[in-house]
Amino acid sequence: MSYINKYAPPAARGRTLPESQLYGPEPYDINWAYTVHEDALHNERTKLIPFIPKVHAGPYWMQVGHRPETFPHYPAIFSTLPEFLSWIEVKIRRDSHSIFFAVIDRTRLDPEHPEWGGSFAGVVGLCRTDARNLATEVANVVVFPDFRGTHVAKDLVGLLLRYTLQLLATLPPGIGYRRLVWTAHPQNIASIKLATRLGLKCEGMMRWTWVLPD
Repeated sequence: MSYINKYAPPAARGRTLPESQLYGPEPYDINWAYTVHEDALHNERTKLIPFIPKVHAGPYWMQVGHRPETFPHYPAIFSTLPEFLSWIEVKIRRDSHSIFFAVIDRTRLDPEHPEWGGSFAGVVGLCRTDARNLATEVANVVVFPDFRGTHVAKDLVGLLLRYTLQLLATLPPGIGYRRLVWTAHPQNIASIKLATRLGLKCEGMMRWTWVLPD
C-alpha cells in the first residue's frame, strides 16, 4: 500500500512578533484552561496574580534586562523586551495549558503602584499542564534581587503547591492535580535547595533535556 507525507514545516518566524501582537489582545485574555482560584494563590505575605504584559513587562524588564547572569541555567534567554514579550505571547498565552504569574510581596508597598497591593517581587509559571494525568510543571522561577533571601521564594512555591494540589472541594479550592514537577539544572544549587526544603523529592537525572544558549 502506498502512502504520502505532505508535511511542510511552518513558515520561519523571527524571535520577535509584529509590534501589534507583542502585548496580546485587549482586554488581555490569559487563555488558561483552568480556573484561577485567587484564594489559593495568596497568603498574608505574598500573592500570585496573572502576568499582564502591559502592566508587568516593563517593570520586569527593568529588573532583569541588564542582568543576564540571572539566567545561567535557563533554556531561553532574551536580549530585548520584544523578544521576551514574543515568548510570553507565543509560548505562554497561546498555549492554554501554560500560565505566567507576577509575584507580589504584600509586606512592601510600592507607592508607584498602589493597585498591586505590594511590590513586584518576581515571576513564576506553570507549563505542560496535563489534565489527563493530573500533572503540571513549575517554570521560569525568577525572584528579583531585592527580594532574595526573604519569604518570597518559599511563599511562591508554597502557593503553587496549594493551587495545583488542593482539591476543588477544599477551602481554598485548587485544581485538584496530583503531581507538580520541578526541573532544575544540576548546577542550579539554589533552585534544588528551595525545592527540597519545601518537600519536593528528587526523582533522578534527566540527561540531554534542554539545549542551553551559549
